[in-house]
Amino acid sequence: MRFRHPDGSIVHLSYCTNVHPAETLDGVRAQLRDHCEPVRRRLGRDRLGIGLWLAREAARVLINDPAELRALRAELDSRGLEVVTLNGFPYEGFGADEVKYRVYRPDWTEPERLAHTTDLARLLAALLPDDVTEGTISTLPLAWRTPYATDPGAARTARAALTTLAQRLDALAELTGKSIRIGLEPEPGCTVETTADAIAPLTDVGHERIGICVDTCHLATSFEEPDTALDALTTAGIPVVKSQLSAALHAEHPHLPEVRTALAAFAEPRFLHQTRTRTAAGLRGTDDLDEAVAGGALPDSTPWRAHFHVPLHAPPAPPLTSTLPVLRATLARLVGGPVPLTRHLEVETYTWQALPAELRPRTRTQLADGIAAELTLARDLLVDLGLKELP
Repeated sequence: MRFRHPDGSIVHLSYCTNVHPAETLDGVRAQLRDHCEPVRRRLGRDRLGIGLWLAREAARVLINDPAELRALRAELDSRGLEVVTLNGFPYEGFGADEVKYRVYRPDWTEPERLAHTTDLARLLAALLPDDVTEGTISTLPLAWRTPYATDPGAARTARAALTTLAQRLDALAELTGKSIRIGLEPEPGCTVETTADAIAPLTDVGHERIGICVDTCHLATSFEEPDTALDALTTAGIPVVKSQLSAALHAEHPHLPEVRTALAAFAEPRFLHQTRTRTAAGLRGTDDLDEAVAGGALPDSTPWRAHFHVPLHAPPAPPLTSTLPVLRATLARLVGGPVPLTRHLEVETYTWQALPAELRPRTRTQLADGIAAELTLARDLLVDLGLKELP
């Protein structure tokens, strides 16, 4: 979906396909047929943006076979789908029964991460619509905090990899005329947990094609204030290359037994749900929600937030809620001003099938309805900010 900002620039809104598990190219094609096109039809749009997730196996097939790449581009066109951004965070296995810490490997100290991200940049340059010259890719925020923090050479290795990537992106732009930018995506528990953590390493790299991806669930989970975070990035000259629109799980009164019971329903075995609370002494947290719910790991006199991407249009029932207000405030700063701070927005609720059983979509139809409802909410927010939806 495309929108015209009051300054005349085009802002793209998509939804991320990592909600649909697929490791192979055939699986990606099935996503387009079974999920993406039905969502587009529900929205009554001739064109829908998707934030494509290409697992390592699918990416390698496309890199090694130009005919397959051309066929994928043709299929996107025929189904009324367009790609301006990729989710390059998960490497493989995102649809596994247990993902947890595996999603952070390989990290930016490992050569496989650089190779994969380079491949994704080349693929995105070929998949961009003919009238679009800029693409973006989100990636993991360097590494999970351990063992990175105890390895004296890790930061140097990661910086060298990102510098090499920037040089490759420059060469790609010269060759294709397409500018691909990469955004580190701060996430609780990682080396770069907050936007503030991103400033030093990105300043060290110092390249306009390497910036940040602001995920509004992660921002909220770490109790970052949107204005403060975005002001600091602007002052430091760090570009927001894309933003993922998502909402975290919020518990205002975690000391109450009924709140603990409600939270426990969201503790599940597939994904990591880092949980945080803000105290007078600073941020406290656990790596997963079940650790927090069990008691004793976190103080419970202040609100808790958990890294669980809940549907934007359907916050959980009381006594829980979502951090949709943080998304609204962030979006207002990103695109509500005289000039947009980013032009790529991506709804990313990948946890539909990890929701408590009674909230999960039971059919493809229900899932498509839910994704369409999220995109409708995001569209309405953009229109309210003065952007004009384009055909």
